Amino acid sequence: MSETQLRFSAFLAAVFALYFAAAMLVPAAVDYFLDNPDWRVFVSSALLVGAPAAACALATRASPPSVNARFGFLLVNLLWVTSALIGAIPFMLASIRLDLTDAVFESVSALTTTGSTVISGLDALPPGLLLWRSLLQWMGGLGVVALGLFVLPFLRIGGLSFFRIESSDTADRPFARFSTFTLALVGIYSVLTLLCALSYAAAGMTGFDAVNHAMTTLATGGFSTHDASLGYYGDNGAVIWVGTVFMFVAGLPFSILMLLVLRGRLEALGDRQIYVYVGFCVIFTLAVAVYLRLHSDYTPFEALTHSAFNFVSLITTTGFASADYSLWGAFPVACAFLATILGGCSGSTAGGIKAYRFLILFETVRAGLRHLVYPSSVATVRYGDRRVDTDMQDTAVLFICAFVVTWAITLILLAATGLDFMTAATGALTALTNVGPGLGEIVGPAGNFSPLPGAAKWVLDAAMILGRLEILAVLVLLSPAFWS
Repeated sequence: MSETQLRFSAFLAAVFALYFAAAMLVPAAVDYFLDNPDWRVFVSSALLVGAPAAACALATRASPPSVNARFGFLLVNLLWVTSALIGAIPFMLASIRLDLTDAVFESVSALTTTGSTVISGLDALPPGLLLWRSLLQWMGGLGVVALGLFVLPFLRIGGLSFFRIESSDTADRPFARFSTFTLALVGIYSVLTLLCALSYAAAGMTGFDAVNHAMTTLATGGFSTHDASLGYYGDNGAVIWVGTVFMFVAGLPFSILMLLVLRGRLEALGDRQIYVYVGFCVIFTLAVAVYLRLHSDYTPFEALTHSAFNFVSLITTTGFASADYSLWGAFPVACAFLATILGGCSGSTAGGIKAYRFLILFETVRAGLRHLVYPSSVATVRYGDRRVDTDMQDTAVLFICAFVVTWAITLILLAATGLDFMTAATGALTALTNVGPGLGEIVGPAGNFSPLPGAAKWVLDAAMILGRLEILAVLVLLSPAFWS
């Protein structure tokens, strides 16, 4: 790693810190308008972050170095870790006075769009702090999409984009310039958030709740302004269905949405991972809805409503809950456990293993079985009508193996802190997949992560960042070859 690359990494981290300092003025303005004294906390935090960040940016400003994979790995990890630490500052200074462990946990959970929380009494929390949680998730969601579309394909560890599948050169890209692509991404993300907020408000939410929930819905983050999550509006079917629709949209590839909205490319919807993603949502929703109709007092519409909402929430790794589905019975709980690992599409705000990896894994296994039957045949793995290169096959399999091993290690570490098996197993899984709630009384959909010991929270912090950066982008830093 050259000195120029390290210097420029520090410069970019400082620039990102300035963005966060500016974002802190938004909840400050809300608290000031509502006469809440916490506005001083956000102004102080903005100055505390902005002043040294500006000095660092001026001191390290230089021409961009040559970009390579090693520099990309370092930069991605640096930006996410520093952003999480900066996001924690208002939580420590605000009236709730979280300690360092809890503040960092809340910030990491927000920026990685996981949605696990250590804060209880959300209904009575100052409005600025509620808005800060939602803003962190919204900014984190935008960063997740950019990571999946721009960075991970370059690093060749994941983030399969529509462009990489459909074209091997730039001729089929919807935009000639990266800046135009970025503006389109921010524009579509913002417009969808606005539409979601208006829909929530029309369905019966207050304006403040609509804005907060819209930001965390499009980010598939799951932070709410109420301890009961969307269960607070559980009797309002319109609110529940608005959440279901926009969570589903947020789980689609944003590259596809751009092609569809800006270029009218309807054929973009033929991306095979969308079929897999839709299949996951439909199968789990209908299966659990039928079960609820047969084994509960839900009406058919109520069973479908709550099943669709909670399982789209789990599959897209949003983490909202309209009811405590852990009480629905063994079958829904087993389905919830499986849905936790699935994830949405690549290039979306969703976490999890993601639909395209399951598709590639299935095609790889099928090609391998065919080769066993016909040893002299050439086994080709295809994604639609395109051939999947060996590197992509290897990366998909490597990721799934790394996911399983990392989950097992995280489970063991959490169990070593004194957690029971259910809490440790599902807590580790929900952190790696960035879902939010796990299963059990402590971290279930009706629970809270605050009772966990401090050591467990730090383990989960690491797991959430690992999951958000697709594991391999973090593990590569542990390799001696990276630093040689």
